[in-house]
Amino acid sequence: MRRRRVIEIGEGRLTGRVWCLCLLLSAILLFQGIGNAAAPEAKRVMILHSLGNDFRPWGEYARTIRSELTRQSRWPVDMLDHSLVTARSDENPEGPFVDYLSALYGRRPPDLIICVGAPAAAFVQRHRSRLFPAIPVVMTAVEQRRIQFDSLTENDAVVAVKHDIPASLDTILRVLPRTKNIVIINGASPNEKFWRGEMQREAKPFEGRVRFQWFDDVPYEVALKKAASLPPDTAIFWMLMNVDAAGVVYEGDSGLKKLYAVANAPIFSYDDGFFGQEIVGGPMHSVLEGSRSTAAVAVRILGGEKAGDIKTPPSGYAAPKFDWRQLQRWSISERVLPPGSTVYFRVPTAWEKYRWLIAVVGAVVLLQASLISVLLYERRRRKLAEFEARQRIAELAHVNRFTLAGELTASIAHELNQPLGSILVNTETATLMLDSPPLDVGELREILSDIRRDDQRASEVIRRLRSLLKRAPFEAREIDLNETVREVLDLVSALSHARGVALEDVLTGSPLVVKADNIQLQQVLINLIVNAIDAMQPLDKSPRRITVRTAQDRDFAEIEIADHGPGIPDGKLNQVFEPFYTTKPNGMGMGLSIARTIVEVHGGQISAENQAGQGALFRIRLPLARVSASDLAAS
Repeated sequence: MRRRRVIEIGEGRLTGRVWCLCLLLSAILLFQGIGNAAAPEAKRVMILHSLGNDFRPWGEYARTIRSELTRQSRWPVDMLDHSLVTARSDENPEGPFVDYLSALYGRRPPDLIICVGAPAAAFVQRHRSRLFPAIPVVMTAVEQRRIQFDSLTENDAVVAVKHDIPASLDTILRVLPRTKNIVIINGASPNEKFWRGEMQREAKPFEGRVRFQWFDDVPYEVALKKAASLPPDTAIFWMLMNVDAAGVVYEGDSGLKKLYAVANAPIFSYDDGFFGQEIVGGPMHSVLEGSRSTAAVAVRILGGEKAGDIKTPPSGYAAPKFDWRQLQRWSISERVLPPGSTVYFRVPTAWEKYRWLIAVVGAVVLLQASLISVLLYERRRRKLAEFEARQRIAELAHVNRFTLAGELTASIAHELNQPLGSILVNTETATLMLDSPPLDVGELREILSDIRRDDQRASEVIRRLRSLLKRAPFEAREIDLNETVREVLDLVSALSHARGVALEDVLTGSPLVVKADNIQLQQVLINLIVNAIDAMQPLDKSPRRITVRTAQDRDFAEIEIADHGPGIPDGKLNQVFEPFYTTKPNGMGMGLSIARTIVEVHGGQISAENQAGQGALFRIRLPLARVSASDLAAS
């Protein structure tokens, strides 16, 4: 019993699984059926090309129509391409091609036929009765003159264009008013022969203004050679070049590119299918607008509308468009372009491309220029201020020299009295000798020699004083520092002798050449020596002696002036060179300040220190003349 139950239960489980699988398969089949019913059926569209898939301008139209049809259609579109090779020559029979299409689409004809170009449209109209009479046809990219409107059926729709050759010629003469010759480039296929006749008829009103040339009666290679040497003031109008007089076929843009490579004149055309590199521009048919209209008509027909009920008026030229590169090449000003023209392929200027960057850089440069101007102005003001300061310092130094001269007056007078007294004595002696013969000529010569020596001595004292007192501009020249020290010591020797102060000099054996103003350095040294003399009181028991020493320390010359006075008061070492600081009862406090300024103007340094129980010592450091500025900076 248990075993049978188990078997029954197992059979029940198995039966349930089968039912589940059946239900699942049914659901899958049902959904597939619904999906298949919902998916739209693809539409078959046959595109018939006039000469081939890639003949301009029809190849451009075909590519754009495919793109627009895919974009506008609500159904998947299966596009099938065929080329009417028979249109390349009058000698090609069309019957076999008609039979081929009939056999190919006999069992499943297309839902729509799109004829691109006049040769394709004419072919369909000629063979409409044999070639799917019930299939709707859209004839596009065809000039209205190439359509046999009387032969159209209720299944035919036309999206035609209307050429305006006079407008094209007017544009050439507008933008190139000096044009005298217009060369027409056109091929020798049946369609191109038709357009030669039409163009000759429409160009007649212009024959009095320009001369027209046609190259369609020679092979294209010959026409290219002619185009390379056209006379000045010539323009080229590109109509078509599908098949030349020798029967050579030019697909794609090969013919136009060859012409552009050799032509010495600008090229114009009627259709923007040729526009983009070689064509100057002008009013032309728009490939995009024509293709959009064609796709819209095709979608309406595929949606069920009757082709014959859809009436589309022929489209004319679109607004003029020009290639900026060609305008530049042929020096055509944009001012002469027709109103409403659009210029393409314009190379942006640096301002248009980098406007913000240029603005920022310009602002930075302007700011920098402003800062530089301010700095230059401030530098000029500083130089003027420095010049005025030097002038004031020079004037103050001149006053200071007068003060020093006042202090030296007594000693100078004493120094002058000695040679003058000697001159007087010698003169009187010479007079007595002349009055008391016999005359001793040798002794008289000695007296005259003494008079000359004393006179030179007095002249030297006066020269030194005049040099000290004269008001002269700063004049830096190479001088021997040792010689300057000797002159100063001679100048103050009378004062030191009168004050009972001994002057000692310890000078280097070799010259110390510096570049300086000799008078100003003399003023500094005199100021320091006179201060040292004043610092030593007559009642001091210490030795009354001043030592002036010169030395060379690497690239600098040094002068040390040491006295044996009480030294500089503690805490005042940093103030002695400040203006108006003085320890003299009647002093102005400007001597040492002026001395520091003069030394610093010469690129040197001056310092003061106290010697241990031996008085004060002042040290001056000046750069040697042979040392360059870079060497000084490095040291």
